[in-house]
Amino acid sequence: MDDFFTWLFNDRTGVVCLIVGGILICLLISFILERKTRKIYYNHEKSDDDWDLFDDDEDEDSSK
Repeated sequence: MDDFFTWLFNDRTGVVCLIVGGILICLLISFILERKTRKIYYNHEKSDDDWDLFDDDEDEDSSK
C-alpha cells in the first residue's frame, strides 16, 4: 500500500492519473446531479433566458 501512495503522489504518471481521475469523478457527479434536477423540475416552462447544459432545444429550433 505504501508503494501505491508513493507512486501516486511522487511519480509524474501517478499525479496525472490522480488529476484525470478527479476530473472524471467530478464529471460523473455533475451528470448525475443534472439528471436528478431535471426529474425534480420537469414541468418548468422554458423562457428565452434559460440555458440547457445538454442543448436539447437546438435540434427542435432548427427543424421549424
